[in-house]
Amino acid sequence: MITQIGIAAGDIWHYLDKHKEVKLKDLESNIDKKRELLLMSLGWLAREGHINVKEIEGEYLISLSKPH
Repeated sequence: MITQIGIAAGDIWHYLDKHKEVKLKDLESNIDKKRELLLMSLGWLAREGHINVKEIEGEYLISLSKPH
């Protein structure tokens, strides 16, 4: 399962690199993975400091963290 989470995290990273800031629902629509797997992968990326997540008007916006 860890391998699947890592692969999905890579898919998310590449999608964000191309699209900059996106809504969570857009990730769910455009990455062909189960929602639960995407959420686990987002948690991994967030914990490692690779993404930013903010909530605006009930929607989650996700973007890559800028290098320090």
